[in-house]
Amino acid sequence: MTYIIAEPCVDVLDKACIEECPVDCIYEGNRMLYIHPDECVDCGACEPVCPVEAIFYEDDVPDQWKDYTNANYEFFEDLGSPGGASKVGKIDKDATFVIAQPPRGEGH
Repeated sequence: MTYIIAEPCVDVLDKACIEECPVDCIYEGNRMLYIHPDECVDCGACEPVCPVEAIFYEDDVPDQWKDYTNANYEFFEDLGSPGGASKVGKIDKDATFVIAQPPRGEGH
């Protein structure tokens, strides 16, 4: 089990969670952030600092956002486990489901 970032993060990318994560397992895609399921230690430090309340324990993702669980896993299929987000920086991609979402936020 891991934590999942859901719809409220799309096109927001606040990154407060990245600063709080003790194991550097939150990666930045083009439109949202993703938590690496194999690198996350389930500490929960990211959840309370998210200003848009987008982070959920995998079993607690609201039904309307369940597709983000698969999107989170898909994001890492080709990437594997680099051993820390700071090593790779922003990754120029998103999960297919996220790409298909309409633009969100003030800048869109």
